[in-house]
Amino acid sequence: MNLTPQKKIAAKILDVGIKRVWIDPNFEEDLSLALTRDDIRKLIADNVIRKKPINGVSRGRTRLLIHQKKHGQRRGHGSRKGKMGARQPSKRVWINKIRSQRRYLRGLRENELILPSQYRKLYAKVKGNSYRSVAHLRNTVEDSGMLKKRKKKRR
Repeated sequence: MNLTPQKKIAAKILDVGIKRVWIDPNFEEDLSLALTRDDIRKLIADNVIRKKPINGVSRGRTRLLIHQKKHGQRRGHGSRKGKMGARQPSKRVWINKIRSQRRYLRGLRENELILPSQYRKLYAKVKGNSYRSVAHLRNTVEDSGMLKKRKKKRR
């Protein structure tokens, strides 16, 4: 049975699209007789015609994705779009590297494992980008024999 005209009238009355109009399949015969807006209004009042709820898009999958990204997942090769310089600017990489190396040097000086003069030389070399990482700096300091032996404390 073709109920398109009734659906169109009901959609205008309910102020929704035609797809959101629900018609009770048990009352199709009554609907075929309903031709005026008043007839449709009565059927709406009797709950024969109703508007369907809005079908929303679930955020569940998105929340899971955000949760995973917060924990450092989804960062593999397949997920990357930009170059490394776009994902983490070279200046940020430099800042992280220089701060960690200077922190390491400061620790050596405060624990009196290197002389202040050696500290200044190493500091200048660090600033000049002579060392790739803290590990590289540590190996250089150890191999050059700059490190003093720690004095063992007696109790």
